[in-house]
Amino acid sequence: MITVEDWAEIRRLHRAEKLPKKQIAEKLGVSRTTVYKALESNEPPKYQREAKGSLADAVLPEIHKLLKDTPRMPATVIAERIGWDRSLTILKDKIREIRPLYTGVDPADRLDHKPGEAAQFDLWFPEPQIPVGYGQARMLPVLVMTLTFSRFLTALMIPSRQSGDLLAGMWQLISGVGAVSKSLIWDREAAIAPKGRPLPPVQAFAGTTATKMVIAPPRDPEFKGMTERNNDYFETSFLPGRRFASPDDFNTQISAWITERANQRLVRSLGDRPINVVGADLAAMTALPPSPPVTGFHQQVRLGRDYYLRVDTNDYSVDPRFIGRLVQVTATLGRVVVLCDGAIVADHPRCWAKAQVVTDSQHVATAKALRSHFNQVRRQPAGGDTEVAYRPLSVYDELFGLTSTTVPAKDDRRAA
Repeated sequence: MITVEDWAEIRRLHRAEKLPKKQIAEKLGVSRTTVYKALESNEPPKYQREAKGSLADAVLPEIHKLLKDTPRMPATVIAERIGWDRSLTILKDKIREIRPLYTGVDPADRLDHKPGEAAQFDLWFPEPQIPVGYGQARMLPVLVMTLTFSRFLTALMIPSRQSGDLLAGMWQLISGVGAVSKSLIWDREAAIAPKGRPLPPVQAFAGTTATKMVIAPPRDPEFKGMTERNNDYFETSFLPGRRFASPDDFNTQISAWITERANQRLVRSLGDRPINVVGADLAAMTALPPSPPVTGFHQQVRLGRDYYLRVDTNDYSVDPRFIGRLVQVTATLGRVVVLCDGAIVADHPRCWAKAQVVTDSQHVATAKALRSHFNQVRRQPAGGDTEVAYRPLSVYDELFGLTSTTVPAKDDRRAA
């Protein structure tokens, strides 16, 4: 079965690099049938076999210690130092995997920024506590995107740094610009690529948008230094003296400031203003996909008697008429929608506070009516007003062989 990585790379090469299917198959070492299937499918493959542990995992601390002191120490020397007596291939594969953690990269390769080539992403955490309702105020992350050629800026406050919200924020920024850069640069954010390798939802996002995820080496903030500097720019030029009533108010203010000020400033290294150069960026980018990528939170659960579903620490009410049935929950940056067989059974504004209960009064009224009907049915006698029939006792006398000579007969009932 094709992996998510191959699926994403096939779509990128076909849409962004304009390579023919035969050349893609030769380049990736896959069959043309695999290429055809990957291009026909709008969704990433869902099954991925979990990687098994390696025998070399037991000696990882010793390997890390040696590579920390001598990053380019040959694998054969490492095997000798740690007393490795198993397959050398297993050890070499593990060393090949972790050696880049210590050798680093040459940052000079990132100095020549071409139109449409890359967009850098980062999270900025402004200090002011933003009111989010229910008497709470939180320090919320701001997702920042910088186009590396034109220095064009966009930013958006999001409710959390989980994968679903990060991808939803990325798509909102990308679709707002109107095109996709050929590569998206991230650091090793826990919800993006915690170990230097993009998570499956992130790879699926890249495949749908026909782009490539580039993950920065560990402990190398200069790899995406452009957007890091922009975070400082926000701190010194946008934030001072401002007050925010809500996340929507923050997004409104920063969007207006970026449009009127940040993208109008003269960038010395560029020799122009970002707003004047972004057209060249857009012309070289990849067009937006025909269908948007999967973002946000998605789950399928069975609705219990407590007709609430939890999304990101908050509970949302659902129409209690669908208790016991499977429902599909989708949470975007702004809404939480629940479907059952294609019908909407709950639709709430997304709550950015923590540990709250969001209730639709109509759901409570429906639950009250259902509970009243249930109690009424339970209290009703099983037989209702039906008259109970009595069988004459003489019938039982005949059944047990008793006659009138042995036992005096009664009219209808035997005395106790």
